[in-house]
Amino acid sequence: MNQLISRLARFIMGSPARVLVLGFSAMITLGTCLLALPIAAAPGHSIGIVNAFFTSTSAVCVTGLVVKDPATDFSLFGQWVILLLIQIGGFGYMTMATIMALLLGRQLSLKDRLVLREALNVLSMEGLVRFTRNLIGISLLVETMGALLLTLRFALDAVFLSKHSLLDAIYFGIFHSVSAFNNAGFSLFSENLIPYRSDLVVNLVITTLIILGGIGFIVYSDLYRRYHGEGHQLSLHTKLVVTVTISLIVAGTALFFFSEFQHPETIGKLSLSEQLLVSYFHSVSARTAGFNTVDLSKLSTVALYLLMLLMFIGASPGGTGGGIKTTTFGTIVIDLWTTLRGQVEAGAYHRRIAAANVAKAYLITAIAFIWLTVASFLLLGVEHLETDKYFLRVLFEVTSALGTVGLSTGDGGILSFAALFNSFGKLVIAVTMLVGRVGPLTLGAAVLQSQEKSRVRYPEGEVLIG
Repeated sequence: MNQLISRLARFIMGSPARVLVLGFSAMITLGTCLLALPIAAAPGHSIGIVNAFFTSTSAVCVTGLVVKDPATDFSLFGQWVILLLIQIGGFGYMTMATIMALLLGRQLSLKDRLVLREALNVLSMEGLVRFTRNLIGISLLVETMGALLLTLRFALDAVFLSKHSLLDAIYFGIFHSVSAFNNAGFSLFSENLIPYRSDLVVNLVITTLIILGGIGFIVYSDLYRRYHGEGHQLSLHTKLVVTVTISLIVAGTALFFFSEFQHPETIGKLSLSEQLLVSYFHSVSARTAGFNTVDLSKLSTVALYLLMLLMFIGASPGGTGGGIKTTTFGTIVIDLWTTLRGQVEAGAYHRRIAAANVAKAYLITAIAFIWLTVASFLLLGVEHLETDKYFLRVLFEVTSALGTVGLSTGDGGILSFAALFNSFGKLVIAVTMLVGRVGPLTLGAAVLQSQEKSRVRYPEGEVLIG
């Protein structure tokens, strides 16, 4: 028995990817236990173990898909549990473990640093502890500023419209700031942010928090060194992240606007300024945040497909969002353009991208696409849905889960389309959210990676491509 336990421990600890996946799984399990407690449900409501598991997974994986309304189905205790899970999920459980270890005076081992590097998605272990401290500090500072601005805005509704109390305004401000910065998309309003779709303050604060949370802490560090250190040049990573992020926001805003500006059930009846604001909001939110200011079930097919593309790309490495990442998408675009021009090595900004990174970008995209396809097939088969009617909605839901976005074509309110699924369907979506949070490549390495290196190198063979 002791030998079996020892071998199991070596298997788990033998790969940082396995430690990372099991750590997130442990947090999801703990959250499930807490949300399944009777005290977590609002009076007269019941959560159930499956819905508690789904909600816990959505919160830890900072997704925002919900099968129970956080505003009405959960008690104050349940809402605070969700908020705590969002914060831990956004930081990453390993970041939290590092902070706890440092507070207790414990030094990090080499194994701890390897797992932390995997969790933070950084290239080097140099300065990891300092980087982690800065990550926590920046996050709390930005969340506090966002909470103050949102609280002031919600306080106006409390004073002049009597929509809620001043205490509620503070609570709403804190909850939505944390949810937005961590790209979670959970809302305490049963219609999400639809009542505030024309509100400039709420829209700009939420989208700014989403962008700051999703752009990645590596970029913050690089920008700080560039403007506070002599001679430091911005890395190719930072330049690519900023370029792709801005390009996607601008292109997404324009395409959403042109696909919906004549649609009366969405933004067709709004003023031009409101149409542009809604278009900008969803271009940003679709890149892993999950807030919405229009009923997505009424969007045109073109707009839904656009949002799926943005959700699939997602945020940037080292940030709080999911998706295949902006750098992955950017690397593939650069490599395709390079290949079409007859050049051998991909590069940008007078820097060459390593062939291993190009291959990794294609691998991540391929694994994500395969998972997207398999999960969609499973849901269409198990849920016995009419293919013609529900195919796009199922594909949208799976893409949202894999990108850890939280947008859904659920009818009207905050509840996602997954609320209609049976227990197995909800499990498929929950596992997809976990895959999206840890990354398809990390999950694959956790399951398949072997410590034994191949000692055989076979002769090269010819394969016709194309």
